[in-house]
Amino acid sequence: MSNLRTVEIKAFVPARDFELSKRFYQDLGFVMASDSDGIAYFHHGETSFLLQDFYNEALASNFMVHLLVEDVDAWSAQVAASGIATKYGVKVTPVEQQPWRMRDFVVMDPSGVLWRIAQNTD
Repeated sequence: MSNLRTVEIKAFVPARDFELSKRFYQDLGFVMASDSDGIAYFHHGETSFLLQDFYNEALASNFMVHLLVEDVDAWSAQVAASGIATKYGVKVTPVEQQPWRMRDFVVMDPSGVLWRIAQNTD
């Protein structure tokens, strides 16, 4: 079974306005490592995703990403300091305790993709 070891999984996140979305994710704190042929590779530490120059409203409005972090309060503060809610007209919620033993908050990207940024709690 050792040959079935996985290395990584990445989501292909849709973008209605590819250039705007690339700026948004950089402002959110991700590093754009490459950008070619309608696919931009973003990472933050060991976490990564692919932004695609593709948009379908039904897909984007139902697309969700869960980002598990060590310090949700630090992430929330960084998101607030970045000004993305005002700059991009996107929804950012306050941190809340969830019944599934996580504290999290939501960031909606310019295409309608929902990011739930969370920290495990005891």
